Amino acid sequence: QERLVESGGGLVQAGGSLRLSCVFFGRIDNIHSMGWYRQAPGKQREMVAQMTRAGSTDYADSVKGRFTISRDNAKNTVYLQMNSLKPEDTSVYYCNAKALYPMGFPYWGQGTQVTVSS
Repeated sequence: QERLVESGGGLVQAGGSLRLSCVFFGRIDNIHSMGWYRQAPGKQREMVAQMTRAGSTDYADSVKGRFTISRDNAKNTVYLQMNSLKPEDTSVYYCNAKALYPMGFPYWGQGTQVTVSS
């Protein structure tokens, strides 16, 4: 019943920018946080950025100062503005939402490919 729909991925040159969007369809009142994860080939999935219901944010050290997470509560939408992109940012990016009940239960989007060329 709950769905996350991502958009905005693509191919960009190093130093360029992309903006990812994620819309949550479902019971938003049961969501504690939303954010972005990424998983490159042969690597584990890692947290990139997340924002809680209260508005606090957290970023991976590798993206601090370059990526910004934001939201539009009226649209149940979270964004990831990615600037100064590097080839090592190349990955599939997944939108994530965590439930209040059961605590921490995750919902995942289908993923969107981000490729940064040298």
